[in-house]
Amino acid sequence: MTADDTLGRLEDDDYPAYTMGRAAEMLGTTQSFLRAIGEARLITPLRSAGGHRRYSRYQLRIAARARELVDQGTPIEAACRIIILEDQLEEAQRINAEYRRATGSANPAAAA
Repeated sequence: MTADDTLGRLEDDDYPAYTMGRAAEMLGTTQSFLRAIGEARLITPLRSAGGHRRYSRYQLRIAARARELVDQGTPIEAACRIIILEDQLEEAQRINAEYRRATGSANPAAAA
């Protein structure tokens, strides 16, 4: 593997570059928080060959959003569900926008 290959991977949002300890440190949280959002199935860290959890930058952004909600007093399970629903809504809106573009309709009521 060349240095360019390594750099390319580190720039990939989905590359699991961060250990649990480093991820917790970056988020200013605990490792148990990361385990809890994993158990709630908000994120599923990849495992190293030795079985250690590894997190991507994308997963860290999701974890940071969960931490914001928990810091505001939202229970962790509810925070995870909120984020999942927000993600589903965003995906549905993206699909609807693609459908409107494909049908040539800028008016959502006309597409219905």
